[in-house]
Amino acid sequence: MIQLKKLSKAYGSHLVLDNINLDIHPGQVTGIVGKNGAGKTTLFKCMCHLESYAGSIESTHQPLKDHLGFLPTIPYFFKLMTGAEYIRLLCNAKKVDVPDLNKINIFNLPLNEYAAHYSTGMKKKLALTALLQMKNQVYILDEPFNGVDIQSNLIIDEIINRLKEKGHTILISSHIFSTLKKSCDIIHLLSDGKISKSVGPEQFTLLEEQMIDTSVISIVDQMDL
Repeated sequence: MIQLKKLSKAYGSHLVLDNINLDIHPGQVTGIVGKNGAGKTTLFKCMCHLESYAGSIESTHQPLKDHLGFLPTIPYFFKLMTGAEYIRLLCNAKKVDVPDLNKINIFNLPLNEYAAHYSTGMKKKLALTALLQMKNQVYILDEPFNGVDIQSNLIIDEIINRLKEKGHTILISSHIFSTLKKSCDIIHLLSDGKISKSVGPEQFTLLEEQMIDTSVISIVDQMDL
């Protein structure tokens, strides 16, 4: 279990995360939804200790960073490193056995080509493929479905379901509510740096409708079409 207690983050005078309190349970898929700029990525970076923060993060896995796998929105790759070399590098850094690359290449990626030349979706699929070899207990996936083709989205859905079945702790984000509905057991709405609402599956549709009413419709109304 992971507990965020009074977690806050500011850049100068700009408060990005405001007193976040959140319990994240193992064997459950927790979703964070919010518009672009709501603070989702900042929240994840704080949990990964990539950003400083106020408040506390407590976990049954200590230290959390040693048990956590993070998929960023835009993965970074060295210019002259192939997909295969990237997977081997991460495995060696984590001191896990390098797998049979043909077996784990479920996204049919050109692993012998430079990863920096991959498309946005291919980069995300390579980063996820490598991440899954690390055998982490906790997975934080920032916008895992964004920029990825439909078939690969279905594969990612199935991967998340299997991690859940094995008791892993999974946290995923999106700015599009519909991408989280299938996978999540609970979804938290992050708005203006705060968790403004938390709902289970029985309320997913209602929250989605409310988000459309309060955001999309009001924005389009400004155009006076």
